[in-house]
Amino acid sequence: MKKYTYTEKKDTRSGFGDALTELGRKNKNVVALCADLIGSLKMGDFKKENPERFFQVGIAEANMMGIAAGLTIGGKIPFTGTFANFSTARVYDQIRQSIAYSEKNVKICASHSGLTLGEDGATHQTLEDIGLMKMLPGMVVINTCDYNQTYAATLAIADYVGPVYLRFGRPKVPNFTPKNQKFEIGKAIKLTEGKDVTILATGHLVWEALQAAEQLFEKGIEAEVINIHTIKPLDTKAILDSVAKTKCVVTCEEHSYLGGLGESVARVLTLNNPLPQEFIATKDTFGESGTPEQLLEKYELNDKAIVKAVEKVLKRK
Repeated sequence: MKKYTYTEKKDTRSGFGDALTELGRKNKNVVALCADLIGSLKMGDFKKENPERFFQVGIAEANMMGIAAGLTIGGKIPFTGTFANFSTARVYDQIRQSIAYSEKNVKICASHSGLTLGEDGATHQTLEDIGLMKMLPGMVVINTCDYNQTYAATLAIADYVGPVYLRFGRPKVPNFTPKNQKFEIGKAIKLTEGKDVTILATGHLVWEALQAAEQLFEKGIEAEVINIHTIKPLDTKAILDSVAKTKCVVTCEEHSYLGGLGESVARVLTLNNPLPQEFIATKDTFGESGTPEQLLEKYELNDKAIVKAVEKVLKRK
């Protein structure tokens, strides 16, 4: 099987920040808004180079969404930046009414998603944001896996006309996807070929899925790993083509099993080809404080948990 390696670990939020800076140089219509988290969102260089196109709104996230919606009327392309929890749940009404319903060209860019925000705990973590955002009509939902993919996705959404939710994280993770890659919204990426089980992974768990696939291969199990970077619109063809061969699937996400990638995949299977599915996701729970590694271990969101889920789903074929 194909094995993946990496030369460095980088945080996905820096992929966003570096790409935003590049966009600022290339596209004069790109503007950025931040809710008092310039350092955390890596927006400092954009602000330095484009002070007239940067708006520090302070701890007023709802106001930030309203301003962003208004800026689109004049042809600007606003990128908002704050933590995922504050980018969604705190401002859901403003997003629904002023951005999604009005079909405004706003890019909602959310860092510190999932559990791996870590020590800041449940009040700052979010395990329900994908569900919230994917239910909004017309909202694109993207969850990138490493620095390079986040960089490419940030560039790509500037060219897409319509509201986008871009979700990324805080910790440094393996940077293993190609540099200067082309990011295609709604197009899944097959990372390994396999005939026994399909593993559909998103975000930080893509790397964990690849590690699990190597361990499974040593046991004589060939896993097909697919990077689902876009949760909406979902690449249903890639999913159905894979499960037609493997006859079972494991979905992996740093998100609740309620409303996330797993539920979207379950809907596709139910409507087209019902097959056994196992979920790697948090249960009906909030997170807690701890290091990213401790939390992924406790909530069973790592390579070991994926291996167990595969072994379980294979017994159900």
